[in-house]
Amino acid sequence: MNPKVLDAFALAIIGGEGPPAYPGLAGHAPDLAAARKSAGAVDSAMALLKRLAPDGGCYFAESNFFEPGWQQAYWGPNYQRLVAVKQKYDPAGLFFVHHGVGSEAWNADGFTRVSAGRAQ
Repeated sequence: MNPKVLDAFALAIIGGEGPPAYPGLAGHAPDLAAARKSAGAVDSAMALLKRLAPDGGCYFAESNFFEPGWQQAYWGPNYQRLVAVKQKYDPAGLFFVHHGVGSEAWNADGFTRVSAGRAQ
C-alpha cells in the first residue's frame, strides 16, 4: 500500500456502475458506450482531485482501473522493494492481478507476457 494513504486527511471514492455484463449472453451484453461514458466521468473527476493533491496516493482495492501511474499511486516508494519480493517468491509470475506488483510484465488480458514492449 502507498504509505501516503495512512496520512491522508480525506478519502474520496468516485465510481461508476452498471448491471452485470457477460459478453455473448443475450440480454447481458456489455454496453460499451455507457461504460466509456462512465470511465470518462471517473477520469474527469480524478483529474480534478489530482490537481488539488498531485502527490496523493490510492488504496489499491478502491482504485481507478485505468490509472496510468499505478505503480506510484498504489504502492508509492514501496514498489521496487515489493517487486524484489515478488521476484524472489513468485519468479514465474503465477499470481497476477491487474495493476498488482509485477503486472507490467503481463499483457492486459492476463494470459500473455510482455517482452520489450510486445506481447509474446
